[in-house]
Amino acid sequence: MNIRFGYRDTTYPGGTLGTLRDSQDLLPDMQALHAQMAEDGYLLLRGLIERQKVQQARSTILHYMAEQNVLTPEAPVLEGVMPKGGRGAKMRRIAYHEDVLAVLQATELFEFFAAYFGEPALTFDYKWLRAVGNEQYTGAHYDFVYMGRGSGNLHTVWIPFGDIPVHHGTLAVCRGSHGLSSFSRIRDTYGRMDVDRDGIDGWFTKDPMEIVEKFGGEWLTGEFFMGDAIIFGMHTMHASTTNLTNRFRLSCDVRYQPASEPADHRWVAGGEGHTVHGIKDLIPIEKARADWGLPVE
Repeated sequence: MNIRFGYRDTTYPGGTLGTLRDSQDLLPDMQALHAQMAEDGYLLLRGLIERQKVQQARSTILHYMAEQNVLTPEAPVLEGVMPKGGRGAKMRRIAYHEDVLAVLQATELFEFFAAYFGEPALTFDYKWLRAVGNEQYTGAHYDFVYMGRGSGNLHTVWIPFGDIPVHHGTLAVCRGSHGLSSFSRIRDTYGRMDVDRDGIDGWFTKDPMEIVEKFGGEWLTGEFFMGDAIIFGMHTMHASTTNLTNRFRLSCDVRYQPASEPADHRWVAGGEGHTVHGIKDLIPIEKARADWGLPVE
């Protein structure tokens, strides 16, 4: 399959982009899941959330987008087709609709994390719901730089609101980026950064393949289906393939941690979110990387 990863054209599966390993068969063995997380830096749990819940949430989101006039009027709403020269949708409000929260705060997620943490789980109030359009993608980054002020056991859950083939823009993780010694300088510099405190661009690179070429690891992705969830820690480098279709890719990032541990105050009740937004003079990541002694693309 011909795809694009960042701005590079490539094929999947291929030598530069492998396939994610499914962890579903390890349930409910939490010891085995912890071991796999330590090895891979992620867990892919197929069908963790009831598919019907996700279908209902997808319908709610897309009908909201249709009301915002960001879909092609003559196309079926549930296809999520972008108009030519289309504009992005403001997703903040619909992220808190009861149908959407039924997925993002699903009983299945709280039950999984309670078993995984060995205690009740807490999820951030803020939800990162996204509609990713044609030619758009997410650059490679650690989540720590955006939300590293609380628990060291904070985990991201990436949830697709649709059945998403790789050329539609799927999450990709760099296996080994959380633990390989070749990434130690990245973890000790960029991986300790705080975008609000330091005023630096958050993405490590717009070219994900640069990472494996200079530091090692292995990029992995795959097709996702409604009900799937992929879970990873704050120092697993991740990105997305590029959306080469004319349909919005709908997905959401949510965060879970042990309830007894401190939470990053920016993302829980009353939190201010990012204070760096709107600042024009952010330090370019290229300058920061040079200052850290890391190769610049």
